[in-house]
Amino acid sequence: MCRFVIYKGTSPVQLSHLLTRPCHSIINQAFDSRLRLDRRRPMNGDGFGVGWYDSVYDEELGSQPCIFSSVTPAWNNINLTRLAEKIKSPLVFGHVRATTAGSLSLDNCHPFKHGKLMFMHNGGIGQWPLIKRSLQKALSDVAFNMVQGNTDSEWAFALFLSKLPDPDARTFTPDILRRAMLDTIASLNDLAEAAGVTEPSLMNFCVTDGDTVVVTRYISSDKDEAASLWFSSGTTFSEDAEGGHYKMSKADKRENIIMVASEPLTFERGAPHLTAQHSADNSVADWMEIKTNTLVVITPRFNLLQIPIVDKFSAPGTVRGIEFAQEKGFLNPRKALSSLVNISPSP
Repeated sequence: MCRFVIYKGTSPVQLSHLLTRPCHSIINQAFDSRLRLDRRRPMNGDGFGVGWYDSVYDEELGSQPCIFSSVTPAWNNINLTRLAEKIKSPLVFGHVRATTAGSLSLDNCHPFKHGKLMFMHNGGIGQWPLIKRSLQKALSDVAFNMVQGNTDSEWAFALFLSKLPDPDARTFTPDILRRAMLDTIASLNDLAEAAGVTEPSLMNFCVTDGDTVVVTRYISSDKDEAASLWFSSGTTFSEDAEGGHYKMSKADKRENIIMVASEPLTFERGAPHLTAQHSADNSVADWMEIKTNTLVVITPRFNLLQIPIVDKFSAPGTVRGIEFAQEKGFLNPRKALSSLVNISPSP
């Protein structure tokens, strides 16, 4: 499994404040993940990618995102460290990869892009070979020809593009992106059912056009937990103590920054162990857990909407099991909360 982080802010952030400086940055998660326990692949070392949009529109450069990726481990790429110190952006996608489907190649590194759109995935499509051919047949020519690699994630992005009225449009409304994402999940479920797939799919998808962000925490099961997903919001995200310990601060009711990540980028040091009430609230310091089978929309005006995904895998009030998530490399966040406080990065 992989890890990803999304940043959307009214002001550009220096990429290093997301990728390299925090002690639990996305790069450190590549070798020291706290909510992922996978003895088969203990590190997310199969490449990385970071995508961003320019702060100011430049007619010559266009509105498409810029992506820098590599098959080297994120923690061992000096060019990423150099670039992160010199680039700022109001909307950033970061991803570190542990292969589940697709070879180790540059074409398979997230995020993927088409026109103004950028897409990432954390998870895996259950028994992918059984539905791959059927999915390809359902694609438009534009979507089919977009695919360069061989991951289930990029083919899922192609399916998403096929659900859009015009994948090459210059603008997308939040409603268009939301509907396309829900249609993508529904189609993947239909293909799986038709092929007799029995293994659930972990579909933590995220897509943006540079203005709106749509993210899902989803599993095609009514009894299992999905891959972990958290969000944090506030007015400033900055270093709170030496050693890369960052904190999200909220000076007022405004939301100047919204971040979504596979696991929190900050853990409070010196805080007391979480109480039962903290666990009930599903909170870790500045971060809140997004519920399984939920779609999140971050609008251009910084409204964060959490919308339940209602389908045959909806199970209101049901206690979901953690066995499948553990088998695929995840530790249930609620079970791990007490061990996440008072931790320092591993040497």
